Amino acid sequence: MSEPKLEIQMLHDRVMVRGLPESGERRSGGGILIPATAQVAKRLTWGEVCGVGTHVRSVNVGDKVLFSADDQFEVEIQTQAYYVIRERDLHAVASERTDHGTGLYL
Repeated sequence: MSEPKLEIQMLHDRVMVRGLPESGERRSGGGILIPATAQVAKRLTWGEVCGVGTHVRSVNVGDKVLFSADDQFEVEIQTQAYYVIRERDLHAVASERTDHGTGLYL
């Protein structure tokens, strides 16, 4: 008999984020190919918000957020990896809403 499916609700100021896939290799602004194995400084990661807690104010489901994956908790749900992050640990939000921002677009 299969287990019943359970709905996941994030609590308080927690945000559930699915990391966006990154290609292994990158190109610098000058066109130099940087291999995936190159040691780089601590990098921030873009992810998509999949769930928000009741006290989250500035992030909605579907937004893209910038965060440090190294400092966060990771959980696997149905073979997909997600990060559980406090809203205050997010560095930036990219959304189609135009409340305010830097004027930069993805």
